Amino acid sequence: MTQQPSPFAPNDSSFRDDVVRMTRELIRIDSTNFGANRARGEREAAEYCAAIMSSLEMNPEIMESEPGRATVIGRFPGWDTSAPPLILHGHLDVVPADADEWSVDPFGAELIDDMIWGRGAVDMKGMNAMILAVLQHLHRTGQRPRRELIVCFFADEEAGGNYGAQWWVRERPELFADATDSISEVGGFSADIEGQRAYLLQTAEKGIAWLNLTSVGAPGHGSGVHPDNAVTRLAGAIERIGRHEWPLQYTKTTRDLMEQVAEIMGVDFNQDDPEPQLKALGAASRFVGSTLRNSSNPTGLTAGYKHNVIPGKASATVDARVLPGDDEHVLQTLRDLAGEGVEIDVEHQQPSIEVPFSGDLVDLMVDSIRQEDPDAVVLPFMMSGGTDNNALSRLGITGYGFMPLRLPADLDFPALFHGIDERIPVASLTFGCRTLYRILEPGTR
Repeated sequence: MTQQPSPFAPNDSSFRDDVVRMTRELIRIDSTNFGANRARGEREAAEYCAAIMSSLEMNPEIMESEPGRATVIGRFPGWDTSAPPLILHGHLDVVPADADEWSVDPFGAELIDDMIWGRGAVDMKGMNAMILAVLQHLHRTGQRPRRELIVCFFADEEAGGNYGAQWWVRERPELFADATDSISEVGGFSADIEGQRAYLLQTAEKGIAWLNLTSVGAPGHGSGVHPDNAVTRLAGAIERIGRHEWPLQYTKTTRDLMEQVAEIMGVDFNQDDPEPQLKALGAASRFVGSTLRNSSNPTGLTAGYKHNVIPGKASATVDARVLPGDDEHVLQTLRDLAGEGVEIDVEHQQPSIEVPFSGDLVDLMVDSIRQEDPDAVVLPFMMSGGTDNNALSRLGITGYGFMPLRLPADLDFPALFHGIDERIPVASLTFGCRTLYRILEPGTR
């Protein structure tokens, strides 16, 4: 039986108290992920979300890939049983925060000047709270989304998802059965482009290749002539990789974005010089600039233990981020740059993804933004980092980054991701709740 969506549209008061409370309570749970299967607090955060989901009759399941590495998944029924499920997902973990660097307690969740401060405010406990607040509102008012929702809060996103989304996609794919689309973090935030407010909808993300480089040489005394030096060989490789200039390269997503920004500026786009468009994007250029080329950044060097001992081995780490379709080319280029005598092993790899800026779900996201902010435009963009949409893409699920936030024009939002004094405006959270509510096409039971 087809059911028409309810015309009811909530105001800020429908969400404000819930989303503020949930965001603050989630931030106060220290769920720091240090990598290499060292984390804390994910189980407590999963139990917090599961308690709310249970009150909404979602029958949540808390699962652990390893002790303490907890993920929670539940389902919220929809009114259109012919429509495939939609996945709404977030992650429970956060990156480390050094309290000495912050002006506030990073896990204090203080409310200052109508902003919530704390690690995870933007990445991504604020969106987790938005999802839960919208679902609680639907349940309280007797409404359902059009599509059944699979709601997931994953462990370990900040370290690649090996103990979170990647694990459950591989071990329990039936958890995501029949879903065709997913929505998660980062995209959907506003940016000011020469006076025009634009929302950047994430339709692509670069791939990840975390690489370990190893050079082996002859050990010996530091006083001798020693041409077969593992440290020297590796240092040369790292210098070449770190200084390599990757050429400009556009995908459909990045070309569309640059062309539309140029149109807003009233100029023609010169593909050989994207700097005017990047400058017009302001703070958002932190995200966009690095998506116009591949990248390979050395991140660590290890060798030796004493001044007068030449070690027989030296190692290094490199973080490579790869544009769609360039995985093999980038790895081969890095091997060529490293040269003879340096081995490259892949520790963690996720392919790049790119999905259409079109279709019913995209139309819904664009329309929802325009209903809340009629003068705005919505543009596609590529994320330079990775999200758990990557894991779900292995099941053929089309993923979008859409955390809808109308932000103050002077807030450097990209700098807050993994940054010091991370914070999020309350008004942005309530805007996000209203927009997310519209996307779900709610109707009465």
